[in-house]
Amino acid sequence: MAITRCGWAEGDPLIRDYHDREWGVPVHDDRLHLEFLVLEGAQAGLSWMTILRKRDAYRNAFKDFDPALVASFRDSTVNRLLTSSAIVRNRRKIESAIRNARVVRAIAREQGSFDRYVWSFVGGRPRRNAWRTMADIPAETAESQALSKDLIARGANFVGPTICYAFMQATGLVNDHLVNCFRYRQVERLTTRA
Repeated sequence: MAITRCGWAEGDPLIRDYHDREWGVPVHDDRLHLEFLVLEGAQAGLSWMTILRKRDAYRNAFKDFDPALVASFRDSTVNRLLTSSAIVRNRRKIESAIRNARVVRAIAREQGSFDRYVWSFVGGRPRRNAWRTMADIPAETAESQALSKDLIARGANFVGPTICYAFMQATGLVNDHLVNCFRYRQVERLTTRA
């Protein structure tokens, strides 16, 4: 029997694996939150497949997304990263990763964790949607707009409402698997334990 997936996850085994194992699973780890924040920002103007292919290199370049280590990067590190073809060589995106790590750390100090902060935008529980087609899924929501506005006010960048919504989808703050996707019910069961 054929498995039905969200349409964007068909094709390359790398994107299928990401969809089948990670996308939409509730995250409660500040490192993983930072990773997705950085990767979603890096993806701006590019395909998610491009970023997935570079993900291991990003983990290496950005010290497994340890917020304290990334926040300590200096100009010399930025210049070194700009020479690496293994990641997206865009100065603004690299500097954004560092800036956003500093914001993540500040929020964690203020609220106990970045995790607590981001989950507050969905009332502490995953938002469960029931989309039937890819066209039904919005590019942004009131929650992603609020998250974006607050992050920007705190000094973050590359965190517009569309990027924030992609972040929310990836980290399980919302379940945007299509209702006919085999992961919809699996992720729904996970969200009852989140």
